[in-house]
Amino acid sequence: MYTMKETCQQVNMNYEALKFYCNQGLVPNVKRNKNNHRVFDDRDIAWIQSLNCLKNCGMSIQEMKTYLHLCVKGESTIPERKVMLEKQNITAI
Repeated sequence: MYTMKETCQQVNMNYEALKFYCNQGLVPNVKRNKNNHRVFDDRDIAWIQSLNCLKNCGMSIQEMKTYLHLCVKGESTIPERKVMLEKQNITAI
């Protein structure tokens, strides 16, 4: 498990941005340690890196929320996700 600081370093994001993403619900199922501090695992790190990619390609916060919702729903939403990525001109994540 990684602390907020360690996660920020791994994903090249500042603390405030990561906290904002968490508060916006863009990082699903954020875990907390015994002191109630957010902690992240490797899967979270990969997801946050994907969010950075989506942001850098021009996707809005609302579009990222929609994309997350589709991801959580499972493989059946892959065609919808592909359409979203094509609109952003993203070929692969």
